[in-house]
Amino acid sequence: MAINLNEVTRALVDGRNYATISTLNKDGSPHSCVMWIARDGDDLLFSTVRGRVKERNLARDPRASVTLWDKENPETYVEFRGTVAITDDEGRALVESLALKYLGEPYPPEDPSVERVVLRLTPTKITGNAA
Repeated sequence: MAINLNEVTRALVDGRNYATISTLNKDGSPHSCVMWIARDGDDLLFSTVRGRVKERNLARDPRASVTLWDKENPETYVEFRGTVAITDDEGRALVESLALKYLGEPYPPEDPSVERVVLRLTPTKITGNAA
């Protein structure tokens, strides 16, 4: 069952704060990456390139954990657990909006053969002092 985010958590996601997404490698070991994050309702959104380790891991096993912290006060954090759905980033809309949020400018050009995808995590558990 999906969980609704509170106002503090939504503000953390909407702010220019970084998140770490952790996935499971084929052998069961963890794989973590620091990423830009956005929100659609109460779902968390990430942009990545098809074929990267995190995308391959999530295509095989959609379970993930995300930790997000306040860049101004790292003691304020939240952890999300849930499952991830992978869809195409049509028109590179997500990566472009994330670049504006984090860089203040459009995302740098990529090779046209690069296929961007959206990782959409639907939280099923939230912990931390901002949860």
